[in-house]
Amino acid sequence: MRTYVGHQQAVSAEDFVELALGTPVELWLGVEGESDDERAARLDAARDILADPEYSNLPDDVARIAAEVIEAHAPELFKVVPLARPARRRGSSRNGAAA
Repeated sequence: MRTYVGHQQAVSAEDFVELALGTPVELWLGVEGESDDERAARLDAARDILADPEYSNLPDDVARIAAEVIEAHAPELFKVVPLARPARRRGSSRNGAAA
């Protein structure tokens, strides 16, 4: 099954998010090993994008996409396995005397 956003095909989850939001994910999350100057420039660009009226719905779009991902993967996210409780030792009492 192929996924398209507009006229462009998304071949990975990263592609889908980038096409859906209209910005690269790295702009918001950063990249490993970026310098302080690179980080400052990235955050400055992000602020400019958020100030642009064209992207006024971006925070809502991000929240919607995150909610859809959580909903799609909820069974896996909330799969809980109970931990075994340690067995209580028989023959001991609360005050430390043997029974």
